[in-house]
Amino acid sequence: MSSHKIVGKSLPQIDSWAKVTGEAEFVTDIRLVDMLYGKIFRSDRANALIKKLDISRALKLPGVKSIATHADTPGIFWGPILKDWQILAGDRVRFIGEEIAVVAATSEEIAQEALGLIDIEYEDLPAVFDPEEALSPDAPLVNPHLTDTNVAYRFKMERGDVEGSFAQADYIYENTFRLNRVYQGYIEPNGCTGDVDTQGNGTIYAPSHYPYNQRRLYAEALDLPVSKLNFVKPYVGGSFGAKFERACHPISYVISKKAGKPVKITLSREEDFIASNSRVPMSIAVKIGVKNDGTLLVKQTRIVSNNGARTVSAIPVTSTSCYRVDNFYRFKSVKADGYIMYTNTAPSGSMRGFGNAQMTFALESSLDDIADHLGISPVEMRLKNVVHPGDKTIHGWKIGSCGINDCLEKVTSSANFTQEKAKIKQNSGKTKRGIGLACANHVSGNRGFFGPFDGAAAYVKVTEDGYAQVTHGEADLGQGQNTVFCQMAAEILTIPIERLKVPVSSTNTIPFGLGSFASRGTTICGNAVIAAAENARLKLLEAAAVAIEIPVDQLFLKDAHICSSRDETIKRPIAEVVTDYIYQHCGQNLIGEGFFKPDTEFDPVTKYGNISPAYIFAAHVAEVAVNTDSGEIEIINYHTAHDFGKIINPLTLAGQLHGGLAMGFGWVFSEEMLTKNGEFLNTNFLDYRMPGSCDIPDTTNQYVETHESKGPFGAKGASELMVNPVPAAISNAVFNAIGIRFQEIPITPEKVLAALGKL
Repeated sequence: MSSHKIVGKSLPQIDSWAKVTGEAEFVTDIRLVDMLYGKIFRSDRANALIKKLDISRALKLPGVKSIATHADTPGIFWGPILKDWQILAGDRVRFIGEEIAVVAATSEEIAQEALGLIDIEYEDLPAVFDPEEALSPDAPLVNPHLTDTNVAYRFKMERGDVEGSFAQADYIYENTFRLNRVYQGYIEPNGCTGDVDTQGNGTIYAPSHYPYNQRRLYAEALDLPVSKLNFVKPYVGGSFGAKFERACHPISYVISKKAGKPVKITLSREEDFIASNSRVPMSIAVKIGVKNDGTLLVKQTRIVSNNGARTVSAIPVTSTSCYRVDNFYRFKSVKADGYIMYTNTAPSGSMRGFGNAQMTFALESSLDDIADHLGISPVEMRLKNVVHPGDKTIHGWKIGSCGINDCLEKVTSSANFTQEKAKIKQNSGKTKRGIGLACANHVSGNRGFFGPFDGAAAYVKVTEDGYAQVTHGEADLGQGQNTVFCQMAAEILTIPIERLKVPVSSTNTIPFGLGSFASRGTTICGNAVIAAAENARLKLLEAAAVAIEIPVDQLFLKDAHICSSRDETIKRPIAEVVTDYIYQHCGQNLIGEGFFKPDTEFDPVTKYGNISPAYIFAAHVAEVAVNTDSGEIEIINYHTAHDFGKIINPLTLAGQLHGGLAMGFGWVFSEEMLTKNGEFLNTNFLDYRMPGSCDIPDTTNQYVETHESKGPFGAKGASELMVNPVPAAISNAVFNAIGIRFQEIPITPEKVLAALGKL
């Protein structure tokens, strides 16, 4: 990396000044002419028929301009995966918080007041809240108008000789783990603004992971040609998987069209909790066969997950839990059975780690139990079984760069793991020390997410004053993606990073993009940006070659100039070359176009194939102290080592790493969305306890910089991996300290004391 001037350097994000000064425009900052304010009337019943809906009193409230109900929508069922959504509920509601009507008024306060004037009568129906209970043939049906079962989807997969592998095993381990419902906890609550003209052409402004896909889905829901809908993504105040499809987006179009004016809908924090598509709750039963020397033979999994009353992304999340970790270890046989269950609860969806986080907790906890039973080191257990560069996994993944062995060496050395584990045998007194290890893998792209293609496209426009603009179809959610792309383009064009920018994403102007998911941005779109920058570089050299009559192969870019390798005195500023290019082409801009098509493959039926061009790896070690009188757990030290390939921006990566670890710590110790009969009980940050800065321990973080041949400048993705090992590393440390295995999180003081028999 030392040969690069911009790539590999710790640079602040290109939009940091705009954010800290308040110049950055988020969705709540958008002000349109004659804009109204919308509030959504939601169900307070878990399962009921709507017998009467009367909006007449609300319409008479001064300041109320319009109210939309199901009758104002096309009335069709739609959805990102299954067609089980309605824009506004028709004759029934299926969960507390489901959207029934929307009010547009001259202020938020008036719109909120109007909600209390809407009269509704229900006929309550039996409801089911537990996904295991929903499996019963006697359970109430959540969507009887759509299906005769509560199984929204069933994922089944088997490879190898499962029964034969279990027969060969010296030891068979079985356990069940439960993963809870967690809120993504972003700073910016969800919101949107809809603006529809008299011809039905609409623009939806909203934070988003994938603007193009949302435009397509909302056009379907609204029964519109795609060309009549534009989706604009302003700055995003965090997401972590939450800002995909949201019901309020098409609702804003419906109410704007009816009111004849733009309508902004901003969810309160309580609403955002209620309407959140939280991390998918799961029950994971694992059965693992192993030889006495620790060689893993077979893994069998049964997962029951809570989809909620309509489908967001619990189906791909659960399928990911069923098989992604299988590609981290050299299993001979695997089998998975996943039930994604309808319940009368709010929908569940994506969250950082996307199912891999849930299964990593179950598997890495199991491996420590197995190692303990066999009397071998947890480190040895993992080194014996992890994949290596050049491996083809049981599901067809082709492992390129892979630094997991080095990650394990670095993290265990940093933590002095073997020696500390030996000391713990001497535990005495009320405070018990423990040390635990956990590993994880993740993708850097996902061929199975979108059927028609995998890849990305980008434009790099060089302007007549020597600046450049990078345009792409993905989504910067605050993770620094735009900065990384600009570093790549600036490196190739030799333009100072201060002269690069990325415009606001609008589907009217950006290339078609799949968006931000599966830690794909740096790898997939980074390669597209490089291709576009190289195309712009070639156009610059060709234009300069004509002007100064020197062959292209004797020209190169340096310090924002085009220089001659034949005569060092000959050089021209890029700005001059671009100006000449524009004049010679009668106003045509100098735009480099590029795309990246990875050689990924995926069979949607068998789920077999190399789904990502690159894979990322991690090893974590947690050192804890458990107070056996109070039940409190304190992290004494926390050590990490990650293989993200070559690092494009260490400063941005450090921010991602610290945030991911904090999210993992919160998940382990305190975060849980509590419900009773389908109603959320802790819908604010006083009752839903996320860790603050004083709750985060110091961490020792190291990197293993492999070079990924398919990654831009050798880089791979990063943002999701770091959260995945945290729960298991801490749980394993607690197990090491007090000899009790916790099969669910969060691990609270009350649970510790109960397990110790002190409650």
